[in-house]
Amino acid sequence: MKFIGKLSVLPRLPEPIERLEELAYNLWWSWEPDARGLYATIDPGLWDAVNHNPVKLLRRVQQRKLDAAAQDPAFLQAYQSVLARFDAYMNADSTWFGATYPDKQDELIAYFSAEFGLHEALPIYSGGLGILSGDHCKAASDLGLPFVGVGFLYPQGYFTQHIDIEGRQQAQYEKIDLSEVPATPTLDQNGAPILIQVDMPGRTVYAKIWRIQVGRIAIYLMDTDVERNAPQDRELSARLYGGDRELRISQEVVLGIGGVRALRALQAAGIIEQAPTAWHMNEGHSAFLGLERARELVQGSGLSFDEAVEAVRADSLFTTHTPVPAGNDAFAFELVEKFFWQFWGQLGIDRDRFINFAKQDLDWAPQYSMTVLAIRMSAYQNGVSKLHGEVSRDMWKFLWPDTPAVQTPIGHITNGVHVKTWLAAELREFYARHLAPNWLDDVDDPNIWSAAQALPDSELWLVHQERKQKLVMLVRQRVARQFLHHGEGPQRVETAQELLNPDALTLGFARRFATYKRATLIFRDEARLQRLLNDPERPVQIVFSGKAHPADEPGKGLIQHIYQMSQRPEFWGKIVFVENYDMNIARHLISGVDVWLNNPRRPHEASGTSGQKAALSGIPNFSVLDGWWVEGYLGDAENHNGWSIGEERDYKDEETQDQADVLHLYATLENEIIPLYFERNEAGVPEKWLTIMKNSIRTCTPQFSMQRMVKDYTNLYYLPAMQSGAEYHSEKFATARTMSAWKNRMRQSWGNVRIEAVPPKLLQVQTGQPIELSARVWLNGAAQDEVALEIVAGHENEQGELVDPTVAPMTAVSSQDGALIYRGQLQPADSGQLMVGIRVRPQNAHLINRYETGLNHWA
Repeated sequence: MKFIGKLSVLPRLPEPIERLEELAYNLWWSWEPDARGLYATIDPGLWDAVNHNPVKLLRRVQQRKLDAAAQDPAFLQAYQSVLARFDAYMNADSTWFGATYPDKQDELIAYFSAEFGLHEALPIYSGGLGILSGDHCKAASDLGLPFVGVGFLYPQGYFTQHIDIEGRQQAQYEKIDLSEVPATPTLDQNGAPILIQVDMPGRTVYAKIWRIQVGRIAIYLMDTDVERNAPQDRELSARLYGGDRELRISQEVVLGIGGVRALRALQAAGIIEQAPTAWHMNEGHSAFLGLERARELVQGSGLSFDEAVEAVRADSLFTTHTPVPAGNDAFAFELVEKFFWQFWGQLGIDRDRFINFAKQDLDWAPQYSMTVLAIRMSAYQNGVSKLHGEVSRDMWKFLWPDTPAVQTPIGHITNGVHVKTWLAAELREFYARHLAPNWLDDVDDPNIWSAAQALPDSELWLVHQERKQKLVMLVRQRVARQFLHHGEGPQRVETAQELLNPDALTLGFARRFATYKRATLIFRDEARLQRLLNDPERPVQIVFSGKAHPADEPGKGLIQHIYQMSQRPEFWGKIVFVENYDMNIARHLISGVDVWLNNPRRPHEASGTSGQKAALSGIPNFSVLDGWWVEGYLGDAENHNGWSIGEERDYKDEETQDQADVLHLYATLENEIIPLYFERNEAGVPEKWLTIMKNSIRTCTPQFSMQRMVKDYTNLYYLPAMQSGAEYHSEKFATARTMSAWKNRMRQSWGNVRIEAVPPKLLQVQTGQPIELSARVWLNGAAQDEVALEIVAGHENEQGELVDPTVAPMTAVSSQDGALIYRGQLQPADSGQLMVGIRVRPQNAHLINRYETGLNHWA
């Protein structure tokens, strides 16, 4: 037979349910179970087959099933209910941001991230950073922020993980059919796709812009797979975190420089109404956006580079997520020169100035640091947990010489999670029955969650057992599929149904497989582990999942080790590795295990959010005191939310730390966790265990909600950035010009300033007793109102750093021999040895942070 070709016939939505397509293209459905339920009801098998992607389902479902749904009264009733809630959400009269900041409705926050984890239907995320970005956007929508996201739409996404029969991770890339994901191309007034262009070495690269609608806000993602590009450039944005250093810098040039140009093009096309008034760099990948904005000001407004930097940094925020130097993006100078040799001239500076602006001296060589660039280009910086803020201040203190690390102007906002996304439907219904009616709208209100203490034990335990059974079913299905992929016979495939005991204490470990996360720590004493897992009276089992970066051979080795352990007869069915970790597997794990295990090498975990997701499901955490768990562990004065691993201290080497931590891990399991879990009342309910579950729900959910986090970003950073940006940009950037000139003058003359302390009469005082201190200062050209003298006092740690400094101002009282005499008073509030110093620093009413100049002289 002979055919002329293939004809694709798409199903047509019947009129009664025609808005299912509109709903499918708004990720609002991703956090609304009833909305997802509509698509699942039409064809449950296909819904699972398309990985819960409503756009794909609507393109592949049989017409008769759509017709049947359109005639089903129960379906139509559910459909109308969901659409009514959707319309109410999208057209809400009042939101938190609108009610709190009614005069800021014309502002716009631009949020740049290399990845966005919104749903497994859109696999353009690799791990925690992407999930956090996706949750951030969802909460921004819930709260009504004027907000826009900017990133990449990776046509091949992140890789699909297969574990072969030897336990090796195999990375498979599959091109995403963009007609089958909830993304739409942006078009100009003439209906043509909007393209932006970025210069690369010897060529121009073009990118089109896709729109992802996330509730009330939009994310705009760039894609270089366009016909005008050379073949290698069409692949530039194909994969997330793939390729060599040249591909990496190419992607970051497009993300930063191209992202700014994308927003300008969208504004010119009338798609967004105004230019951003606050710019947020989520990690250093997008730091080149600061250079592009500076270039615009130098070329378009006649500012010098220094003036442009002042204007750009005034409304910019940088969030760092990396607590180790090697994890921060940095590039060899030669590579930077290759990409920017034409760019620095457009900034009005030369090569040396351009390179030195972001230079960092690393152990192996000086590099062009994206983190240094981001810090230089932002007036606001933060880490992502209290401990990570401390680590970041210490790591980057060299940028503010002679400033105590604790006063380095890097703050912190602890990460959170989007409760609506991560709370299982069964728990959502359970909480709705027992909490205040507004609980889901005000998830950050601790008063609402105080009622969690009274949640009925038997009902909570029943819901948890239901979620655990669903996890067991998912694991068995996934492992059976894995065996089929290996080519196993039916008997071997059937053994997957033996995996996991629903009555066993189940530990969950799922995350990116980086070596510092120590996935195999619990395997250090195999004999001890075997006794734990094979106890017939109190059985224990462990479920692992996660991906290693394709180039991370040690990380892939950890996965292989776990898989091979799981195949040994003594561990069969009790250790399981679930391949191809994604958001769907994560949702099952964080609500279906009994304990969430996390044992990174402290202090390498910036925050971590998987444990926060488990906590809101009532799952106790068993974790090293690192990242968010330092703040979440205790809950309150009387109750804790789980257990800690190891001590909050440093060790002489990693082997000593690993040995100490694993001994503590085993002892806690044997002596506390396992006995408590299996202690049951006459009804078979573990009452004391449930007390910890309820503590976790009550204290962790509001504190580590994304709603709380985004409110913190808004109050602490977005609004101040809008205000300082408006100040620096007004009157043709008058303040930016003034501050640039003032800072340059202070840097040039600061070496002439001298300070000398007058020895105090008393060297010992009692708590609360004031002591007067004096100093002589020779300004040598600086004006008196341009400096501030301060007494700085605090306790000293083992590294000689002040840990809790207090600052007392000093006042000029007289002059003598060309010096100004300053006096101030120190009144110690606590006893002990205090380190006391007197410093002089530049002072200006327009400084955004008083320590930002990094200039100090100490007496």
